[in-house]
Amino acid sequence: MRTTVKPGQGTGQAGVLRTRGGLSLRLDRRGVVVGLVLLALALAAGVALIGSGDYPLTPGEVIAALTGGGDAGQTFIVQDLRLPRVLVGLLVGAAFGTAGAVFQTVSRNPLGSPDVLGFAQGSSVGALVAIVYFQAGTVAVAAGAVVGGLATGLAIFLLAWQRGIHGYRFVLVGIGASAMLYAMVLYLMTKANIVEATRATTWMTGSLNGRDWDQVWPLAAVCAVCLPLVLLNGRALRMLEMGDDAAYALGVRVDRVRVLVLLAAVVLVAAATAAAGPISFVALTAPQLARRLTLPRRRKGAGGAPVAGPKLLLSALMGALLLVAADWASQRLFGADQLPVGVLTGVLGGGYLLWLLATERKAGRV
Repeated sequence: MRTTVKPGQGTGQAGVLRTRGGLSLRLDRRGVVVGLVLLALALAAGVALIGSGDYPLTPGEVIAALTGGGDAGQTFIVQDLRLPRVLVGLLVGAAFGTAGAVFQTVSRNPLGSPDVLGFAQGSSVGALVAIVYFQAGTVAVAAGAVVGGLATGLAIFLLAWQRGIHGYRFVLVGIGASAMLYAMVLYLMTKANIVEATRATTWMTGSLNGRDWDQVWPLAAVCAVCLPLVLLNGRALRMLEMGDDAAYALGVRVDRVRVLVLLAAVVLVAAATAAAGPISFVALTAPQLARRLTLPRRRKGAGGAPVAGPKLLLSALMGALLLVAADWASQRLFGADQLPVGVLTGVLGGGYLLWLLATERKAGRV
């Protein structure tokens, strides 16, 4: 099969990949470059994280252990103890990043994310019910988080549905559900004893400590199904950003696409939360950073803001990079006091949220 690439016209930012069979794929050159850089940085951060700890390893030793070299001790440390933690971090970050991009696109609001719309709180309620009332183990707590997240998603869909799901109503219902679910979290905390409350607080902070292959495989299976499903609907999501009427005119089955991608996003959030806890602000910041990295420069004197479609794959890569880099920083930058990764993402994400609110207010959008 022979392929040809034609440069884009005008901007020089895109090219078209055509096959001999008549298939074509439009490539955003800047997006491809940014994606490759993000992938390289995420993998580099993963290698650095594997090499960190009480028994430090150089990047060369880590790569040797991953590829079958190195001695038995290094192989055990890398493949059995540290690699699962890094893989969970990469998968959780990718899941949160993709889900955040979906929620922000459907709601047409940069503040639309699982943190704001109540899905993370729903998973927290499910996990706390398992901890407080059933003294559940790790697997049962994860199952409770998944059930809580899916039940919250179903409830928000039903409450927001009125001849379809529309962004503004979806956001309002999600914010209301978030407030109610947070109140339920506080109530459950008052019913817990000291041991259960400590365990619940640790889980709700969000952490990658102690993650092993039991968390990797279920999360990998969910990502293997849901991530391609969302990516295959990327073009339809781009059309939805222009409004329902324009999307209908272009042949997009609006309600079907919206429900399908939202369902996949809810499953991703529930699975990621079950694996690592409700790590905050990754889903909010990853899509915004990915989009800003790929926005074309505005020409001098040009009016209007540049429009960019949903950067789904870039959001996944950015989420993976943010979470693994934050986990490395939480281990290395605070001396003997190693912080759960959720603490660091919460601090940095909170600052980013304030900056985003100020920017949106200055632009007259909030």
